[in-house]
Amino acid sequence: MFTHPTLGRARSAQKQSVGTVHVHPSGKFVYVANRAGGTVEYEGQKVFSGGENTIAVFAIDQNTGEPTLIQNSDTRGIHVRCFCIDPGGRMLVAANMTCMPMRDGNNLRIVPAGLAVFRIGHDGRLEFVSKYEIETGSENIWWMGMASPEASLR
Repeated sequence: MFTHPTLGRARSAQKQSVGTVHVHPSGKFVYVANRAGGTVEYEGQKVFSGGENTIAVFAIDQNTGEPTLIQNSDTRGIHVRCFCIDPGGRMLVAANMTCMPMRDGNNLRIVPAGLAVFRIGHDGRLEFVSKYEIETGSENIWWMGMASPEASLR
């Protein structure tokens, strides 16, 4: 049994949690969601308190099973609720569940909920492709998934 940190940067005082874990179809990589979604008060408004919303990528030693952290890929949103890998192992989509204001220097900017799409390289690393913003109003994205095109024909 192995225990390894999932965060890509030094620990902060912000609340962090891990979420969904998925194994690549090849069995050579494991992906873990790092979640942050806490708030602090700023100018009378609740804003994102900071933290890491990434997908941690681990390479798995095929002889020992030991994971080695090789990447933390920013999902460009807040609170990575869930993510999935396409059945062919070429694409990963992460759902950031909530829309929230975030400090940007002395200004505030809105970080929308949405889906972050990544290509999965042969080395297991993620390459950001696009983010699709989703208007959620006061609701959250609780689940998302993918199916192969063949599955829809059954």
